[in-house]
Amino acid sequence: MLNPMSLWHYELATPLGAMWAAFDERGRLRQLSFGGLDPRVTAPLAPKAQREAFRYLLRQLDAYFSRNLQTFTVPLAPMGTEFQQRVWEELQVIPYGQTRSYLQIARNLGDPEGARAVGSAVGANPIAILIPCHRVVGSDGDLTGYAGGLERKQQLLELEGVLSGPGTPLPF
Repeated sequence: MLNPMSLWHYELATPLGAMWAAFDERGRLRQLSFGGLDPRVTAPLAPKAQREAFRYLLRQLDAYFSRNLQTFTVPLAPMGTEFQQRVWEELQVIPYGQTRSYLQIARNLGDPEGARAVGSAVGANPIAILIPCHRVVGSDGDLTGYAGGLERKQQLLELEGVLSGPGTPLPF
């Protein structure tokens, strides 16, 4: 388990609402979520201007929300089980503007019966947007659970042109 005092925490404003970011001592992103931080890693906020990692994340998110960035290069270090890590790695290869079903991901991982386990791992994703769990949909294409809420999931998919096509006005 991570020592909460070894993390730097920041609040940031995005077009979809406030988010919280937590970085480790090496400047790797450990958590990015709408709402509050995971209580296991809650610690006092660090001064925003002191951390290049935070500024880099902000620049990348700004570019993403402006439709000028499709692939993030922020160093990530999510905490999770070996299976969760495998699922999160699989999420990161879903191209911008595309979706995959839980079943497709399970099959890609070699477990065609593992869609529910994949769903649990997707739901435990600690790094929203950068580990793009918003790109995972039901087998019928329906939008299903998202920790940030289905409205945000829809807005992210609209931003990426999945639901309304590229070049449409931004949903925010």
